Amino acid sequence: MASPTRSRSRSAARLAAVQALYQQEMEQTPIAALLHEFHHHRLGATIEDVEYADAEVDFFDDLVRGASARKAELDGLISARLAKGWSLARLDKPMLQILRAGAYELVARPDVPTGSAISEYVDVAKAFYDNKEAAFVNGLLDAVAKDVRG
Repeated sequence: MASPTRSRSRSAARLAAVQALYQQEMEQTPIAALLHEFHHHRLGATIEDVEYADAEVDFFDDLVRGASARKAELDGLISARLAKGWSLARLDKPMLQILRAGAYELVARPDVPTGSAISEYVDVAKAFYDNKEAAFVNGLLDAVAKDVRG
């Protein structure tokens, strides 16, 4: 069982990873520069009255590097589970990053229980969206989990 502090630091790492992946997608920031910026200026900092919780840095780095490196594979897993007539291009940019990070964790982090990973990204979705979108994240990541974890 993870400690509450570790759990919080992993939650913070997931949220920060989604933000970093979004920034990377929008600005094409090289991963090394992006990680440097987050390590030195975001994680654990307070910016415009928003406190960024201390994140588990190695976990954050793995999510960002892994989701970026395996983007094509993750996009294939996500696309396969979208409703007929939907494509990745129709997804909101932050939503796509939430799904990529969640799918990466399901594919590459067997140390994280399936239910924990999915529920964490549902919580990340709630930071950006309403319940309808959070339910979408839940359903899509559950389907991806069945594909990759059996």
